[in-house]
Formats: sequence, structure tokens, C-alpha cells
Amino acid sequence: MKNLVVKDNRLIQASYTLGLVEQRLILLAIVGSRNLVETITAETILTVRAEDYAKHFGVERQAGYMALADAVETLFNRRATVDVYDKQKNKMRPMTVRWVTAMQYEENSGCVSLRFGHEVIPLITKLEEQFTSYELQQIAGLKSAYAIRLYELLMQWKASKKTPLFDLQEFRRQLGLADNEYSIMGDFKKRVLEPSIAQINKHTDIIADYEQHKAGRTITGFSFTFTQKKQPKDVTPKAKKSAAKPKPAKQEEQLDW
Repeated sequence: MKNLVVKDNRLIQASYTLGLVEQRLILLAIVGSRNLVETITAETILTVRAEDYAKHFGVERQAGYMALADAVETLFNRRATVDVYDKQKNKMRPMTVRWVTAMQYEENSGCVSLRFGHEVIPLITKLEEQFTSYELQQIAGLKSAYAIRLYELLMQWKASKKTPLFDLQEFRRQLGLADNEYSIMGDFKKRVLEPSIAQINKHTDIIADYEQHKAGRTITGFSFTFTQKKQPKDVTPKAKKSAAKPKPAKQEEQLDW
């Protein structure tokens, strides 16, 4: 699939804050890296064009130009906390990594050029196990970064269609929320969780629901279930088979007397 997003589950489970445009830019760059003939390295420069952004996410081309120009100002300083293998200690440990090591908006050509950080590259290339994939079109209609992150977290469990319990504090970090953002549960559900579920149910290929878990009267986390939407039937008119040509009448065999 040409527009397939593939991420190592460590990157799916990472804690980071990215705005909507930044997330979309990263996803377009991941898709672009998969469509190259050679595997990317820390020296590979990837290009994301404003016209592609506009086409995939249903915005005007001028809006695409402005979105990419603004994203360059912020994405370069964005970081993620992700489990990285420590060779010396022979174990995984959480480390803060940069998404990109270089980037530039090229106004004349209306595109962003960027290089992924060397810790990020193994999390988006040559993945054979413990990864999550989905088609870019599934998140094209999502209008919040929270909804995209929730969809990705759910897609880890697309085989079973149900998630384990997401610890509340870890879940908030995965959605990119600071400790002081929507710290009241009612605000979190009203502003983050429920709008994200509504967008996912409307714009993606799944229908999701959640269950809250409590210790006494305190909500400690959430779990999710989802079902796959039925694929629409193919109603494309099929070409009629041409009628078989009648066979010529068999001539009577002439007999020699």
C-alpha cells in the first residue's frame, strides 16, 4: 500500500506533544520514506509538499503552504520520550529523542525538507515485528492531535479489537497532555476523550467505545473496544457479457452415390 503509515510500537506508546499539523507532517514524511527505493538513514533528506498536504487532508493549497511554514517553526524543537535499547546495560530505557535533526521550509517550491533523528529512524523502517500500521487516509478526517494519537493507540490492538487498561497518567502523557492540562476529569472527558472518540467513529474505519476504571470513586484509567466498519458493497455496474455468437448451422454431409 503506497500510503501506509508504519511505526514501531515503542513509538506508538511514546510520550510526546505534537500539534495537529506537526503530526500530519510527520506522518507524510513516514509515508514518503517508505516509498523510497533505498532505506533512509540519518543523512536522508525527505520532502513533504504543501500540495500533498492539501490533497491528503482536504484543505486549500494556500492553507497547506501556511501549515507547513508554521510547523517548521515548532517541530524542530519537539521531542519524544521513547524506550531505547542501551547496549551497555543490555536493556531498554526511556530516553528523550528529537524527531528531526534538520528541517527547512522552501517557500519557492512550497515544501518542507527534513531529516529524521537517528533514534527515530529504526522506529519507522525495516520493521518486522511489534509494529502498528494503518492507511494514511484513515486519519485524514481527524481534526485534533488527540484523536490521531488515540486512533494509533487503538490500532495496536486491531487483532483483538480491545485494549488492556490504559493507566490514566500514562495515557495522558501519550496523548501529549501536560500535568496542568485538563486535569479535572470532567474537562478531560469533555474536551479530549469524547471528541476524539466521536471523530474516530465518524471519520475512520472503526467504531470505538471506552470504559472507565475506578479505585473507589477515583478514575484510574480507561480501556477501549472497537469494531471494524462494514466495507461498502461494490455497486459499480459490471460489464455485461457479450452474447455468444450463434454457431453456423451444420451443413448436411453430401454423399457420393
